Amino acid sequence: MGRRTITHEQLAQFETTFHGTLIRPDDAAYDDARAVWNGLIDRYPALVARCRGVADVVDAVTFARTLELPVSVRGGGHNVAGTAVCDDGLVVDLSEMRGVWVDPDARTARVQAGATWADVDRETQAFGLATPGGVVSATGVAGLTLGGGIGHLRRKHGLTCDNLTSVEFVTADGEFLTASADENEDLFWGLRGGGGNFGVVTTFEFDLHPVGPDVATCVVFYSGDRSAECLRAYREYVASAPEEVTTLASAGVIPDEELFPADAVNERKIGIIGCYAGSIEDGERALAPLRELDEPIADVSGTMPYAELQQLFDEEYPDGMRYYWKSQYLDGLPNAAIDRIDSWADVAPSPRSTVDIWQLGGAIDLVDTEDSAFAGRHAPFLLGVEANWERPEADDANLEWVRDCLDDMRQFSDGTVYLNFPGFFEEGDAMMETAFGPAYERLVALKDEYDPTNVFGRNRNVAPSGGARNDDEPRHSARNDGGPDRE
Repeated sequence: MGRRTITHEQLAQFETTFHGTLIRPDDAAYDDARAVWNGLIDRYPALVARCRGVADVVDAVTFARTLELPVSVRGGGHNVAGTAVCDDGLVVDLSEMRGVWVDPDARTARVQAGATWADVDRETQAFGLATPGGVVSATGVAGLTLGGGIGHLRRKHGLTCDNLTSVEFVTADGEFLTASADENEDLFWGLRGGGGNFGVVTTFEFDLHPVGPDVATCVVFYSGDRSAECLRAYREYVASAPEEVTTLASAGVIPDEELFPADAVNERKIGIIGCYAGSIEDGERALAPLRELDEPIADVSGTMPYAELQQLFDEEYPDGMRYYWKSQYLDGLPNAAIDRIDSWADVAPSPRSTVDIWQLGGAIDLVDTEDSAFAGRHAPFLLGVEANWERPEADDANLEWVRDCLDDMRQFSDGTVYLNFPGFFEEGDAMMETAFGPAYERLVALKDEYDPTNVFGRNRNVAPSGGARNDDEPRHSARNDGGPDRE
């Protein structure tokens, strides 16, 4: 389909009510407005509507629906899959809606949908409180929450979506409503892990927990030559770790010149990152065994501010680098799986790429599937495969490495994936049906009720039963310049 245009008359009418900023293709700010964190994504929307509040969101959705424009929704953070921008359509840009309001007595926070976790941590840590976020502070609150939310506090306090108590929401028809356990309950169920598939969330309300200001941490690295042995010892440790302990094991080169000795910078490593959600003294004792799996090549474990832990890896994920991440839940961590992880980390085409093992369990298991659409509660581990690289000529090699690794590791998985690490949704409906299992039909019913024509189809999409799709743009394409085919 050819490039859509919006007439001067249509735009002028829109401008009479819209109070935010409208950015057109011929505006000087356009290239910055369409750019996202992932340098692989290169899309050209017809209009970017940078909203200031709910009324702007309602107007933007109504304008796009009336003109039958493709719609994408942009929050405040990464969006590794690139669904925040669309070709030839309207971007509902929430990135300037970043307010965070904390009620320290009620231990709750109201957070606008353009906020990042850095915004949230700054306000909540002023009161020694936190809600489970991600592990990089520049991550957006909206995308992480709607996809589940796996962070440093997950085993003690659950997923981000488990701490969600209500949302304010704009439907495809431009209706504003609230969803919670007591109001529009089915929609609230679907928004807790079902993705941004039904409309635009403008504000989230979260429960908060006493955390920090300091926490005990483990940040230790061992030689990649000892990766398999360390992972076996790690497996034994996590089997009996208390729920206050949350860990991540990461295998790759991780070429940090400030952290590692010169002779180790470009060598493969295995890193163990852990956090203890409790007292410093208990945490130091609980995490100590992770610092003794082998002879470390670097160990910066210790007490640090929780907000600093949240920012520890920010510099590893700069704007504009190229990213392709996929995942699947693991049934366990047998020796054969450890050996394959070790092997795939060894052949990563980029030194910045890693194969990661996220420890699950604990509080994640305590929420019933009837209470939340999130579908990954059954697994003890999540495998994340991150390709992070800089040069376009390395695209094919990095994409192939991730896909081949996931194909190989499927022997240790039921095939379900964490939808915040989805690649570019190449598998389409099959991915969504597998991910949600028996809950899939309930999500379809919600889609039929709130968005039967699939206005919001450029996301982790569960299509309505009528089969409506927005196929005027390649749903999984990342580029328009002859780059790799995402289908």
